Amino acid sequence: MKKINLAAVLLGLSLFGSAVCADVTLQSKEEVQGTWKLQYTKNSLNDKQAIDREDTWVFKDGKVTILHIPREGTYYDQPPVAYEVEDGKLKVAIIGSSRFDLFTVVEKDDKNMTLKGKYGDYLYFNKK
Repeated sequence: MKKINLAAVLLGLSLFGSAVCADVTLQSKEEVQGTWKLQYTKNSLNDKQAIDREDTWVFKDGKVTILHIPREGTYYDQPPVAYEVEDGKLKVAIIGSSRFDLFTVVEKDDKNMTLKGKYGDYLYFNKK
């Protein structure tokens, strides 16, 4: 009987846990429009080691420009690329390619946004 109760409790927790971690479904491009400072990234949600970042993503008029990207002791800005919302996810064009990076919005409010990349990495933003 104890095993059945334990199994029921674990099942209930797993269902509750998946509801808490539900992704945000974007309806339009305007929901991410603005200037977002990328604070840090993590390789997984539970990763204890965050990687500090310095770049800023500017979403404006259907384009995203990534500014202040560190490289070899200096900084550069990426040219604007198209972005769109498809099936509730953020789809960002890759420079010089017909391919896209796809991001799931894990969390978003007026001041913060967390994106999950297609390979499981997490990007944590603050709105400027």
